[in-house]
Amino acid sequence: MDALKRLDATGFPLLLARIVVGFVFLSYGIEKVSDPLAFLKSIKNYDLLPLEPTWFINSIAVILPFTEIVCGLALLSGVGLRAGGAITSLMLMAFTPAVYLLGSSLVGTTAEFDSLCNVVADCGCGSGAIPICNKLLENCGMLILSLWATFSMSSKFRGGLSTG
Repeated sequence: MDALKRLDATGFPLLLARIVVGFVFLSYGIEKVSDPLAFLKSIKNYDLLPLEPTWFINSIAVILPFTEIVCGLALLSGVGLRAGGAITSLMLMAFTPAVYLLGSSLVGTTAEFDSLCNVVADCGCGSGAIPICNKLLENCGMLILSLWATFSMSSKFRGGLSTG
């Protein structure tokens, strides 16, 4: 535990978390905003949300990309860093099981991890069609970084507005 505290005190894990997660969420959000109908279709492909009333799923398709953009900017700038980290963590906690379920539905059963490597799908995140196992690993890594950004005690590389 002391090694993690010493590592956190350097500020470099926080800086890495801010840059990686911030850039990914910003770029994925911009991708979704640029083609909202494609994003709406990908949400529907998951078959996890009710299609009626239509305003509900349409609202998700509009709000989620802007939330990703705001969180990405918060992480990159350091303004609202903990909130940006917490919200991206919550989104990843929802997205990761959804991606697993999407992959499982394409395999036809509850899939083991290695069978998901044979399934290539567009998860709707903005990265295009990739093997589901790669997306699951990416999401898990991003979740660790998001949680680090949320809970880091380091005062280095926090960014944000100066108070004096």
